[in-house]
Amino acid sequence: MTPQIAQTIFAENFADWVQALDLKVIEIDAEHALIRMPLGDHLSRVGGIVSGQALAALADTTMALAVIAHFPEPRPFATTDLHTQFLRPGVGTAILCRAEVVRAGKSLVFARAEMTEETSGKAVATATATFFAG
Repeated sequence: MTPQIAQTIFAENFADWVQALDLKVIEIDAEHALIRMPLGDHLSRVGGIVSGQALAALADTTMALAVIAHFPEPRPFATTDLHTQFLRPGVGTAILCRAEVVRAGKSLVFARAEMTEETSGKAVATATATFFAG
């Protein structure tokens, strides 16, 4: 899968409010996905840091695209569990999220993600998710 194909899948299959995060697929293959989320006032909470809801949506979306790219044929997936750990305030120009499939079974797929501040490379949050494969 190419970043362009993944960007099209994102545009055609994710909710408008998730698309409003202005996510850009930087890299994607069967092993991982890397997505950039630019920061702005629309994502800020008190104190000028990125909201946890935006980080959780970034992680879920990146892991979902990693899961889609992991399989050679398209399959429907649904998030059944999402756990996010916030490590430090997200500030700067953008957050990068790198996700990978940990294990893919017949009906459940396990993934993890790490979110870092683009300029410093410091970890902002981590997440894990389970997806049901239809």
